[in-house]
Amino acid sequence: MGWGIGWGLLIVAIVVALVTYVIVQEMRAQQHWRRLVQQGDLDAIRQIVQSEVERWREDRPPRDVPPSLWHGVQTVELLEIGGDYVRLTCTAEGQYAMVDGQRREVSTALSEGMKLTAKLADMFLYDIPNLRLDRVQIDVYTTFRDRRGAATQDCILSTLVRRSDAQHVDWEASSPEEIVATFGGRFRRDQSGAALPIEPDAESVRVGPSEPQSPRSEA
Repeated sequence: MGWGIGWGLLIVAIVVALVTYVIVQEMRAQQHWRRLVQQGDLDAIRQIVQSEVERWREDRPPRDVPPSLWHGVQTVELLEIGGDYVRLTCTAEGQYAMVDGQRREVSTALSEGMKLTAKLADMFLYDIPNLRLDRVQIDVYTTFRDRRGAATQDCILSTLVRRSDAQHVDWEASSPEEIVATFGGRFRRDQSGAALPIEPDAESVRVGPSEPQSPRSEA
């Protein structure tokens, strides 16, 4: 009886020691990454961002995120990573459903792009561990077809997200359109309201903190 209790206590002590060791090692690893980021180690920052984007690609959609929106998250491609900013592209397409017995567009590519922009802005600012980005540029692309039916992708929405502006966003209550407007997202529409291609700005994201942007829809 005494030996049994002794062995039981020994096993418990070993398990506790192993768990403690794992926790301590994880804390040290997190401190290591945070220290590298604080030192401005660009390789470390790139590794952190790329690892998180890869994890999103492999994860299933969270319960509160529609599959179509999560698919957009998984299309993220990183164009540029700086010491305090990231520039990325992603893809959004119109959504279709049966309406009165016919397949109809129920959400435009631009609307889906705004939903995707709002989601990615939240994720890049707040969900990447050990990294506090100041700016994220999100360029949303969609598919266009020419008269011959050949498909190409062009940018329809470009948004420079600044942390200073994000502090004024009510992420739960605001619509994607309101969130994009807060960050001054750029887009164009034709007379029917359909999105038109725009040219993304490759320079502004490299500029440090500045005054809040004004929302604008290009003519």
